[in-house]
Amino acid sequence: MSKAEAVFNQMMEKDYCSQWMGITPVNLDEGHCQIEMTVKKEMLNGFGILHGGIAYAFADSAFAFASNSYGRVAVSIQGSMNFMKSAKKGDVLFAEANAMNVTHKTADFDVVVINKQTEEKLYLFRGTVYRSNKVHSFETFEKR
Repeated sequence: MSKAEAVFNQMMEKDYCSQWMGITPVNLDEGHCQIEMTVKKEMLNGFGILHGGIAYAFADSAFAFASNSYGRVAVSIQGSMNFMKSAKKGDVLFAEANAMNVTHKTADFDVVVINKQTEEKLYLFRGTVYRSNKVHSFETFEKR
């Protein structure tokens, strides 16, 4: 199991929001993450489209998994998102997070969210993390 996969598994154990969203990993590497989820009825707003907060949370999860994939604990200090098109119930969303700039203390990431069926770009997220000196513990994953 790679370091990025171990971090993902460790984070997902207590990431109840990502669990509720039904996030599944597609590809996990250092500084890179691909995940997907299917839009559920409970995720829709009053207009019958994906709630903006859920769209942001999905992109933010990809951002979190990618930024922590190096093994150091990283926490968001800034994030913004452009909403270009909306998703609806049953759509399968695919998010890809990529490191753009990584320094000792901070890192910048871009996340693109697409509708997997139509391949249309729906949301663009950009965020910055603070990279702490704490490291993720991998003991539990080495035993598996």
